Amino acid sequence: MFRSVSLTIVFAWTLPLGAQPTDALPGLSFAHHDWEIVCDNTRTCRAAGYSTDGEELRVSVLLTRAAGPRTVITGQLLLGRYGDEDDALFSTLPTKIALSLRIDGRFIGPVNVPQDYLRADLPSGQVAALLSTARSDATIEWSSGANTWRLSGRGAAAVLLKMDEFQGRVGTQGAVISNGPQEDADVLPALPAPVVGAAPLIEDRPGDAALGADEALRSALRSAFGESEEDRCEALDEVQGSAGAVSIARLSSSKLLASAVCWTGAYNDASGFWVVDDQAPFRAVLITDSGSDASGGEIFSNQKGRGLGDCWSSRAFTWDGTEFRETSASTTGMCRLMAPGGAWSLPRIVTNPR
Repeated sequence: MFRSVSLTIVFAWTLPLGAQPTDALPGLSFAHHDWEIVCDNTRTCRAAGYSTDGEELRVSVLLTRAAGPRTVITGQLLLGRYGDEDDALFSTLPTKIALSLRIDGRFIGPVNVPQDYLRADLPSGQVAALLSTARSDATIEWSSGANTWRLSGRGAAAVLLKMDEFQGRVGTQGAVISNGPQEDADVLPALPAPVVGAAPLIEDRPGDAALGADEALRSALRSAFGESEEDRCEALDEVQGSAGAVSIARLSSSKLLASAVCWTGAYNDASGFWVVDDQAPFRAVLITDSGSDASGGEIFSNQKGRGLGDCWSSRAFTWDGTEFRETSASTTGMCRLMAPGGAWSLPRIVTNPR
């Protein structure tokens, strides 16, 4: 049904949207120095810390906490591996890397990291020890033989304070930074993930594809940007009159999905996707002008943060029979050469299928 356009897009949270209910992303996204936090629409928060940018041996920690009273914080560890120099180092290490965590030189405990995954869950005692250093300038190190991976603490306090604030824990006994005497019973509860059902599509009709060359339809697509943003899809003008300018797929008995490549950069391209009426004047609603692919009633946007491909952002929109609803939005964290494809999954929007 949908034509596939494999594109890579600029890394950003705030992709331009049309008149959709998801214009303002829910949740929280905040970064300070070497730490960042993303909280999703269920109020689950994920805070990630990294080695100082430029470190030869790189490490990252992910701290996750669900909303609600007395929830615990879990931790994961990731060793950075990107490029030939890292490959050479890891080729000298065992298949299961035995690391020792030390904070300010004091031994905290061991953790084993499988080399084929380079991730491991941190024991609760080590998570507690890390949290206790958030306000200090502690030296945090995981070592194996002569190799040491150092975690930066710069920004940790600010990021974990955001977690306390977002989850309504300020002044409570369970807060990480802003703790106080209040009981946890009244902190904000977790929210359920919205349920979004994908509507069945119908087959294209004869003449649908030819609408891609209709100037009235292209004009409607341009108008959906608004007067100040018409130049955001220059391809609509550059290939005027060509059926290849705009691809058409049918959504329902009266609605079509139109798509067109809007811009091309050094290592990324972007397509616009619109829901349009199937008859003139082709009233159009812009879903995104930074799409990458569409299939089976879903629009996807996969965006590279930089040419190295060590950080990405993604979004997805699902056709529910009336409109496209945003069903996911996430990033892989900071661009710190942790891994090809990024370090973590830090969602800001999560939903459940129906």
